[in-house]
Amino acid sequence: MTQTMTSPTSSQSDTTSDASSADDFILTPPAVFPYKEQQLTARARITEQMASRILMLDGAMGTQIQTYKLEESDYRGERFADIDQDVRGNNDLLVLTQPQMIKDIHHDHLLAGADIIETNTFNGTRLSMADYDMQYLVPELNKTAAKIAREAADEFTAKTPEKPRFVAGVVGPTSRTCSISPDVNDPAFRNITFDELVLNYREATLCLIEGGVDLILIETIFDTLNAKAAIFAITGVFDDIGFELPIMISGTITDASGRTLSGQTAEAFYNSIRHAKPLSVGFNCALGADALRPHIQTLSNIADTYVSAHPNAGLPNEFGEYDETAEETAALLEGFAKAGILNIVGGCCGTTPEHIRHIADMVANYPPRAIPEIAPACRLSGLEPFNITPDSLFVNVGERTNVTGSKKFLRLIKTEAYTEALDVARDQVEGGAQIVDINMDEGMLDSKQAMIHFVNLVSGEPDISRVPLMIDSSKWDIIEEGLKRTQGKSVVNSISLKEGHAEFVERAKLCMRYGAAIIVMAFDEDGQADTYERKIEISKRSYDVLVNEVGFPSEDIIFDPNIFAVATGITEHNNYGADFINATKWITDNLPNAMVSGGVSNVSFSFRGNPIREAINSVFLYHAIKNGLTMGIVNPSMLEVYDDIPVEAREAIEDVMLNRNQGESGQDATERLMTIAESYQDGGKKKDSTVDMSWREGTVEERIAHALVKGITTFIEADTKEAWEKYPKPLDVIEGPLMDGMNIVGDLFGSGKMFLPQVVKSARVMKQSVAWLNPYIEAEKVEGEVKGKVLMATVKGDVHDIGKNIVGVVLGCNGYDILDLGVMVPCETILDTAIKEKVDIIGLSGLITPSLDEMVYVAKQMQERGMTLPLMIGGATTSKAHTAVKVEPQYSNDAVIYVADASRSVGVVTKLLSKDNRQSLIDETREEYIKVRERLAKRQPKAAKLTYAESVEGGFQYDWDHYTPPVPNTFGQVILDDYPIDKLLPYIDWTPFFISWGLTGKYPKILQDEVVGEAARDLFDNAKNLMQKMIDEKLIIAKGVFKIVPAKRTGADTISVYDKSPTDGGQPTHTFEHLRQQSDKASGKPNFSLADFISPSEQHTDYLGGFTVSIIGTEDLAEKYKAAGDDYNAIMVQALSDRLAEAFAEHLHERVRKDYWGYQADETLTNDELIKEKYVGIRPAPGYPACPEHTEKGKLFDWLGTVEAIGTTLTESYAMWPASSVSGFYYSHPDSEYFNVGKISRDQLESYAERKGWDMKTAEKWLNPNLA
Repeated sequence: MTQTMTSPTSSQSDTTSDASSADDFILTPPAVFPYKEQQLTARARITEQMASRILMLDGAMGTQIQTYKLEESDYRGERFADIDQDVRGNNDLLVLTQPQMIKDIHHDHLLAGADIIETNTFNGTRLSMADYDMQYLVPELNKTAAKIAREAADEFTAKTPEKPRFVAGVVGPTSRTCSISPDVNDPAFRNITFDELVLNYREATLCLIEGGVDLILIETIFDTLNAKAAIFAITGVFDDIGFELPIMISGTITDASGRTLSGQTAEAFYNSIRHAKPLSVGFNCALGADALRPHIQTLSNIADTYVSAHPNAGLPNEFGEYDETAEETAALLEGFAKAGILNIVGGCCGTTPEHIRHIADMVANYPPRAIPEIAPACRLSGLEPFNITPDSLFVNVGERTNVTGSKKFLRLIKTEAYTEALDVARDQVEGGAQIVDINMDEGMLDSKQAMIHFVNLVSGEPDISRVPLMIDSSKWDIIEEGLKRTQGKSVVNSISLKEGHAEFVERAKLCMRYGAAIIVMAFDEDGQADTYERKIEISKRSYDVLVNEVGFPSEDIIFDPNIFAVATGITEHNNYGADFINATKWITDNLPNAMVSGGVSNVSFSFRGNPIREAINSVFLYHAIKNGLTMGIVNPSMLEVYDDIPVEAREAIEDVMLNRNQGESGQDATERLMTIAESYQDGGKKKDSTVDMSWREGTVEERIAHALVKGITTFIEADTKEAWEKYPKPLDVIEGPLMDGMNIVGDLFGSGKMFLPQVVKSARVMKQSVAWLNPYIEAEKVEGEVKGKVLMATVKGDVHDIGKNIVGVVLGCNGYDILDLGVMVPCETILDTAIKEKVDIIGLSGLITPSLDEMVYVAKQMQERGMTLPLMIGGATTSKAHTAVKVEPQYSNDAVIYVADASRSVGVVTKLLSKDNRQSLIDETREEYIKVRERLAKRQPKAAKLTYAESVEGGFQYDWDHYTPPVPNTFGQVILDDYPIDKLLPYIDWTPFFISWGLTGKYPKILQDEVVGEAARDLFDNAKNLMQKMIDEKLIIAKGVFKIVPAKRTGADTISVYDKSPTDGGQPTHTFEHLRQQSDKASGKPNFSLADFISPSEQHTDYLGGFTVSIIGTEDLAEKYKAAGDDYNAIMVQALSDRLAEAFAEHLHERVRKDYWGYQADETLTNDELIKEKYVGIRPAPGYPACPEHTEKGKLFDWLGTVEAIGTTLTESYAMWPASSVSGFYYSHPDSEYFNVGKISRDQLESYAERKGWDMKTAEKWLNPNLA
């Protein structure tokens, strides 16, 4: 695979390799590309094939060459018989000395089923050929290798034109690493540069294209910076020759760490190379299929392009040979195909044509992976990914590694104290910086060399380089040097129109080729934008040039509309703060996907040296973030918590920031702030020994809360000791004052009044306190007693562990043995450890949204491995709903239980490990999750087992000739306008209300719950008060419409409704199409369709009802509360309205059964029985499990006249507006029941499409969740 690295000969940061002298390179494109016509259609031809099947790559060229057992003379051939240099092992040379053998190997792979064969050019660069003193052969080797493969592929294509064959021109990694020092004593040293690699790769690419390849394959990438150099070279070639070929990119995960040799995770790797817009991305070499699978799964989840895999035939034995048979490799790869994660597959080391034959036969049975729709987002990376989405919180860019902004950092760089300079960067990352800005612009520095040296050093520090870098300079050549040394996807700070349109376009194109996002300054030929109008004018012009002319990804554009100092005393500057904030909002609203950044401390520059500067920064950030500010260069220690700023100061700052209350002088607000700033300073607000200590006079609970919010560790151990002495048990300290304090932190963070760096400090305080308590918690355990072993882990991609640690403490205190694997734990590690350590339960934790998908993946893998352990799910973004809908259906071998908080964990674990209570807990949970899935209409039933015809035949059977349907008391449309809300109150199901507020428990028991009872009672009291206020003041209105008319089953799964009884000559007005279950039911139950419950009889008329109920006014009322700053009541209004809509549906259904239809006139059910659906008849809703196809709701609304009757409408996705609405059908048949259609097969889909008058694509769109 890779060659041994050359030893360094210099201690410079970079040194030039003898093998890479530019003098000899063939870098000019030839006059003619012989295969150009064929190459122009390569992308279209290969994507056409990939649309319908998984394509086969070939196997290992080197493995096949070894079977020939070649000697030195075989490698030399006649042409090189007399050279001095030994060449045995130079496999690339064989295209010149043994061309027929190479062609035979290609032939064998093509015969085995390969669609794509790789040229024998893995070492086809001057760098690699220097090992044999054969650099001069590189052009000939690449062209010849391409021609040999081209001929072989074309011979097979001619025989079977319907299965065209393609040639991939291989560009190998070379034997050097651009981002790693080969000298442990000199971490900044490099024995290869980006520019040298570009020369090597450019020459190889030009020759491969001239030789006739269809695509370029950059493979076995162990250092992503090498790959970025290859991409830069290849895209440069494409620009010069005027046409492009598809690029395949394949990295190498080197070991069980799940990272490349240069330290990147799979997602970080993809983020770093996706600017190449590759045809495919994948991994090869180093690992066998079993170990490679999780990394291919990761790519499959995130890549908006095709995915490839060509693993080794397992791992080599002690003799370096591969023992994994073709059958074994194919069986392992079948798991990939079954999971739908493959588009291209082949083999690397140890694989033979026989392996390819078995794999090809296997994948022919499986469809290719469907490329997911990935929403545009700025996807950066260091060693780890950092994605900025519309849901992301404010992004903090560390500012201290900037010589223009930090005197300390400048001094360290000037004196070459690089170890201390790295500490500055490390402190920023540990303090919460998600991007690190590096700037070396200083007159007395060799800025270019300083940038090169420092970025090289940072690359060798994983705790710093795990985050993306921002390469910051006013000089373009320095920015380029930084980009050439950064393997991740970084941010360029900055480019602008300052030097004109042409230079702006040129630099933007280069940033695209380097794979960087860009900050665009609001600067043009006329200077810097200092007004709102100029800011938006320049931003709009820049955006249009970048997106429409350059083709720059809009999600990688970050505008800096210039933050200027406020309160300068110059009237013309008064609007600087407001102009930036308003421009930020305009950019966010009008330039799709673009983001906004700025240097935050600039705004308070007039107050440098004054502690009020922190408050000014915080007020500015609060308003800017509310208006769309994505990120900022900010020092976390220069921020005050917004709510802690004294009201007088805060209002004065906001007057200046928003340019209000300036009076006739135009400076009133500024002067007020200057006066307050003086007293701020005199009041001893500096962060030193004169800091306000009055908070130390509060109760121990208040002091702990203050320490957590402020991130102060100074007194936490003393306060924890005092709390420990006060509370009966050490655990009570955690569950009491510590959790209370962290809840305050969470509220401030969620409302944008605290920022991530401050939250990180809070977490440290929490951990220090818990660490102090731990020995006492341990001492309370019963010696020697272990009730069971629980494995706990924060899943891969997530670094949050406070909640998990608390759960561990709680369980440990209760006698359970806790095996905590920490954070960022890959699925394989979790499951392998669980088996090895014989644990009783697995507990997964996660805080960020992507963790939810990882939990689903862990559940799938547990099922696939046949594991039988309970799985607990917890963490801030997890929920009962997600667990029920997404996780539990993937793992049926044992329990999947959502645990809302630490206090719940003991009960769950105790029951799971109890012989007496285990099964009842599992049964109750499963029953509850079924309810959740039905309510959310997201259940994932089993695949269809029967044909559609068999399902119809096995449907619900009934003696319709002897059945007389109940005749309604009321026919036609009934409108319920301004329905009395107080009549709905007894029908409210309160349990989901509490769940929506994060309080889990069944009503009314939750009100007496020991843990959440007090909170639930308080919430319930507030809810009842607000409900009464809404009723008394007519703030909301309940409206409904329903209809009951004659109906008849007119097809296997079709119901028609009539204007009057069909027996009286009635005509159909609407037809409803339904879907049928296709399950092979062991229970013998029918395969239900809703059409089954309506009579097809010609003698007796049946009836169908339909309804819509809505709560009107909710959204307006919630907005009023929000505008008044009352988010609590805004959420409360929506939660109550949802409950009222459901209650209205329940109440109206009861009235229909008892009065309007009257088929259950004597019904006397309690509300609990109604919630449990004990009534006769059903009210299924379109979009829910029994009729999952949403567009039928449009027909329902049309039939009912819903829009005209009550004003409720449908969106283009058939969601109801207002949101607090319920609609559905009424069925009266005594045997009608709720069911889940589940998965349907192609034959039913075709029938449904025909009945609906749809093409298949439309049918697939609307029924996608139900397709098997």
